[in-house]
Amino acid sequence: MRFLERERATVAQLLPGLDESLRKVPLMELEDPSGPGIELFRDSGGPGLLAPTAYQGRGATALDALRVQRALGSRAPSLAVATTLHHFSTATLAALIPNKGMLSMLVEGVASDNRLVAFGFAEDRPGAGVLSPSMTATEEDEGVRISGMTRLRSLARSMDLLMAGVMVPREDGPGEEPALALVPADSEGMSVSGAEAESKRVTLDNVELAPELLVRTSALDGQLDALLTAGFAWYQLLMTGSHLGAASALVERALLDNRVPESERVQLLVETEGAMSAAEGVARRIDDGGADESTLADSLYVRYHVQDTLSRVVPRAVELLGDLDSTASDEVSHLATFTNGLALQPPARSRMTGPLAAYLVNGPLTIA
Repeated sequence: MRFLERERATVAQLLPGLDESLRKVPLMELEDPSGPGIELFRDSGGPGLLAPTAYQGRGATALDALRVQRALGSRAPSLAVATTLHHFSTATLAALIPNKGMLSMLVEGVASDNRLVAFGFAEDRPGAGVLSPSMTATEEDEGVRISGMTRLRSLARSMDLLMAGVMVPREDGPGEEPALALVPADSEGMSVSGAEAESKRVTLDNVELAPELLVRTSALDGQLDALLTAGFAWYQLLMTGSHLGAASALVERALLDNRVPESERVQLLVETEGAMSAAEGVARRIDDGGADESTLADSLYVRYHVQDTLSRVVPRAVELLGDLDSTASDEVSHLATFTNGLALQPPARSRMTGPLAAYLVNGPLTIA
């Protein structure tokens, strides 16, 4: 099977027409903040990729989703990264369906109406883990009001729904408990600010939220944190695939360039496909038994391994491609720079050194 053929065939099966549509648009136009990538993704049914078929979704497996993200990354890297958090959020919502009836309607709406879900991290708060609640809530007779700030890495302008962590008053006594808030993007009191197109600060100022759009830890027998932590394996897997796709776009160019010696082409192929095989192993673990703590650990090992692989493959591919015309040179430079972004995704390897060391001696795995 030819390079990237399996991945692009998966896109053709699950999201018909998307690969062809992306291929027709120049790379730098797709990468422009005003480019057509998000709308092409919506038009193909992309938001429903991980929604179960029972809720009008595409019912993709983790292996399918990984291959889709690599294929998207090879055509439109920014689109692949932007949609990764949507898929993580959708997978989390789908896992919550048995516990809260309203969520089934939300997941079905995401799939049938091609809505995009953004997830707010808390990584810019000193001392907070990336999955820590970043907002607070006060109770009222008809629901809760939420205030606080979160920073979105993608989909700030395109989202239809925001998923964010919030601390809420307990229903069974004094004190607070973590919860997931599902906030419609058009809610009164919600604002988006910042310079970048899709990565911005989102502020909620006394936003009213219906009780059914709040998922409390107590409603999940205290397992909300475990669910999010385990589900973070999806994020690691799909973000790895997205950046591997951008690197694969460079490798593909080198493989098709007859000026590049065969030995060099084969070496690039071996390293890139080896990295993909490692990621596919994590995907199969998720498909076989769900994203538990050990799967999350494996997803981190593989993600950091892929980072190291790309640090070798990408500079070599750029060097081998040599002199190019200005358009091709701009594209190669963009792809090469983009692949470095995997090292910037949470959690950073330096912050995970202690947690992973503790996990290796039978401690719990925490996300720093």
